[in-house]
Amino acid sequence: MFNKCAMDPLCYANIDLTTVVPKVNNAVVSTMIQRAGKSFRSLKLGIVPGPTSSPGSCQPLVYSIRNSVDVSSFSWNDKKTRQGKESSILTRSCLYPLSGDNGAAGTLLRRLHLYNIERMDNASLCVALAACPSLLDLEIVGLHVELRQTLMSVSSNCHLIERLFFESSKTGRDDSLKSPTCVDLVNNCPNISYLSLRGFKLHDYKVRILVKGFRKLKYADFSTSYSISGTFLRNLGSGFGGNLLEVLILRDCMHLKEVEVARFLTAVLAGDFKFLRYLDISNREGLASEGDWYQRSYNSSIIPLKQVLEVRPNICLLAEFPSEGCYIDIDHMFDSDVNSEISLPSQLSSHTSDGSLLMSSSESSYNSDQGSGNEEYQVSGFVIYEESSDEVDFLVV
Repeated sequence: MFNKCAMDPLCYANIDLTTVVPKVNNAVVSTMIQRAGKSFRSLKLGIVPGPTSSPGSCQPLVYSIRNSVDVSSFSWNDKKTRQGKESSILTRSCLYPLSGDNGAAGTLLRRLHLYNIERMDNASLCVALAACPSLLDLEIVGLHVELRQTLMSVSSNCHLIERLFFESSKTGRDDSLKSPTCVDLVNNCPNISYLSLRGFKLHDYKVRILVKGFRKLKYADFSTSYSISGTFLRNLGSGFGGNLLEVLILRDCMHLKEVEVARFLTAVLAGDFKFLRYLDISNREGLASEGDWYQRSYNSSIIPLKQVLEVRPNICLLAEFPSEGCYIDIDHMFDSDVNSEISLPSQLSSHTSDGSLLMSSSESSYNSDQGSGNEEYQVSGFVIYEESSDEVDFLVV
């Protein structure tokens, strides 16, 4: 009886091989995909460390075998000495079954989640995505792959995708994303309603292209994204794009400015963002001042928190800031090995801790749309002038 059950394709329709300790190799993945046959729909691979973080927190999911102290008796060096009998290490070829047999398995796949597969590279991931034209849900965490190449592959092959979650394996260092890639993603993947790009070095005008361009976007998470100042929020709730947002998470964005948050909430008070129900602007280093981001604000007097709470009590607003003087040296933080940090994705909650406020939202637009130094755009056509010397883009969505 158990043998018959083990051979039933329906048992392998949704394959979840995620573990806390490495226990799975490429052969196991291949065997299960073969047994799934035409029932194959979902695949989850890699190491997902625990325990689950508290609601509202936004720590990285990135996990490193080499730096972990919670993997019981597992030893990376011991595994390397058993190359011939390697039984619990996924390599770059673990996704090859998706593209084998003319991509039969990949064509059926709807959900692909990959966590902390250290040996995965850009080429292997792009080959796998090219074989998955029906993919609806893609989640990538802790892989040593480039944001730009990955989004280019998604844009070229996964036109039906609705949910995209991508967390950097090296927080604040991946600056690969370019404006044309953002525009191509918007044009080729119009069904995206959930977008999470965490830990990347994103500039406001690129984020604006994405948020303004995706007409169905309801969930946006740019937590721990370096360089975001908040200027992308200006006039976002009016017109097309951004007006359907229900969830916006900007937690621990180091350059997020106090004045931009104030303008955004003023827009909420004036009637914009009518569907907004969850906003997280918490920052463990406080918010940046308008003139110098090294000047931090821990208890802002210009952000209308109480007013929003009174007018829109249906919004859950997390605005958690440390006591003044708890500022952490940013340069020192990025020099440390972030791969040793572990956690799970944050979950939405209607309850907040003592430093946060529950607020309401209404939709209004910013009247001033001045540039921030790293962007200059026109809402009608997204005319963009990048600050970097290696590209100047004139893009139309």
